[in-house]
Parts: sequence; structure tokens; C-alpha cells
Amino acid sequence: MTVVKSHCAICGDVEIEPADFRFVLHPDAKRSFYEFTCGTCHTLIRRHACRDIITLLILGGIEPERVPAEALERHDGPPLTEADRTRFVYEMYLAPDIAAAAGA
Repeated sequence: MTVVKSHCAICGDVEIEPADFRFVLHPDAKRSFYEFTCGTCHTLIRRHACRDIITLLILGGIEPERVPAEALERHDGPPLTEADRTRFVYEMYLAPDIAAAAGA
């Protein structure tokens, strides 16, 4: 069984099983991270995952959660209102098919 070695600020070097990791791979590399709870002191440890760490975690059998690229999109407009939602549902109801409703 694979065991990953890491460090806890309180307990020092610790060994963690891959199933005990949370590994988030973000399209913006500066926002990728991994976290685990120390098995001894139960402190949540969260660290940035640079390219080298990402490689080691994947080789260690830790499956990353992938953040979709849409997370980086800008959302500058006003929030949708109840009227917007109602109009959308009405338009979809009247459309003969989804492609026509989407303007395709």
C-alpha cells in the first residue's frame, strides 16, 4: 500500500494514506492545493501544490479533484433576477427543441 510522507507543524513528519488526502487541481496553478488531517493531533493541514508536488501526489495514487476552467471566467453583469429565470423557463417551454432555444 502506498503511503505519502508529509509534515505537520505540531507532530513533525507524518505518513498519510492516499485516501486521506484532498487534492484540488486548479486551472490557475497558483490555486492548486492539497490537504489532510493529521492522524495524531487532528489538525487540518492545507498546502499549495506546486508542479513537483502535483507530480508526486499523482504518482502516489492520489486522484485530483479538477476545478473546471469556468471557475476562471469573469462574471461582471448584474445577478439574474426572478424575472430573468421566469422568462428563460418560458422561452424554453415554447421552443420546439433545445437547439432552437439556444439559437443554434
